[in-house]
Amino acid sequence: MRLPKAVRMVEVGPRDGLQNEAQTVPTATKIALIEQLAEAGLRTVEAGSFVSPKWIPQMADTAEVLAGLRRRAGVAYPVLVPNMKGFEAASAAGVEEIAIFGAASESFSRRNINCSIAESLERFAPVAAAAMARRMRVRGYISCVVDCPYEGPITAAAVADVAAQLLAMGCYEISLGDTVGTGTPARVQATIEAVARVVPIERLAVHFHDTYGQALANILASLELGVAVIDSSVAGLGGCPYAKGASGNVASEDVLYMLNGLRVATGVDLAKLAAVGQFISTVLGREPMSKAARALKAKAA
Repeated sequence: MRLPKAVRMVEVGPRDGLQNEAQTVPTATKIALIEQLAEAGLRTVEAGSFVSPKWIPQMADTAEVLAGLRRRAGVAYPVLVPNMKGFEAASAAGVEEIAIFGAASESFSRRNINCSIAESLERFAPVAAAAMARRMRVRGYISCVVDCPYEGPITAAAVADVAAQLLAMGCYEISLGDTVGTGTPARVQATIEAVARVVPIERLAVHFHDTYGQALANILASLELGVAVIDSSVAGLGGCPYAKGASGNVASEDVLYMLNGLRVATGVDLAKLAAVGQFISTVLGREPMSKAARALKAKAA
C-alpha cells in the first residue's frame, strides 16, 4: 500500500465545528483555541466565516476573532465567505485566504443556500475573481459528494462537474465533503477517481463526517489514491445536523493517531492536539468526541 509521505491537516473546528454547536463560544475562547491549534503544529486553521449572523450567530464575531489573533508565520487562517458582502468584510479584516462552499446536490443547495447549483456558482465567480485580484487564495468546498439527506445518492459525475467549475474559477484546492457521513471506502474511491479525471489529485482534499463510523476508513481509502490533504475537527466539534445525536466531523486527534501509525508526516503534536481538544470540550461542558483523546487521557490517569 503506497501512501503519501506527508499529509496537510486542515483544522476546521473553530469554524465548521463551532458553527454547528448549540452554544456560542466567547470571542476570547475562540482566539485561544485557534492559537493553541497553531501551537500544536497545524498549518491551516479555519478561523471563522463572514455569513449572516441571523442564520449563523456563532460566527458573528469573526472580525473580532481575527483582530485579536496572534498569527503565526507559516499558518493559514482561512474564512468562509458566501457572497461579495462577506468577501468585502473578509478583505477588511486582512484575510489572506477564503473558502467558498458549493454542493453536488440540487436539493441540498436549494435548502441550504436557497439557490440552484448553477446559481451558487454564478454567485461565487465574482468572489473568487475579486479574491485573486487581491492575491488571496481561494479554497473550494463541495458538500454532499456521496449522499444527500434529501435526495439520496449523488453521482460521481455530478461531483466532478462542480469540482471542474470550481477549479476553473481559480480554487487552488477543492475539498470533497461527505456531509451526511454515509460514505464507505468503495463509494468514496469511486467519487475521488471521477473527480481526479478533471482536477489533479494533488489539488483535492477530503472532509468526512463520522455518522456511521466510517470516517477513518474513508480517509485511508482516500490516502490510497494519493489524496494528501485531510479536513478534521479537534475533539470532533460540530454535531451532524441531519442525524440527531450522531457524530459530526471526524476528530483531528483520531486522524492524527492513525497517520502517526502509518508513519505519514504531519508536523502536528498529538499530545498538544489532545490538550487543545480537552480545553475546548471543557468550555462546552463535555468530553471530547475523539476516541484517541479519551484513550490518552485514561492512560495518563
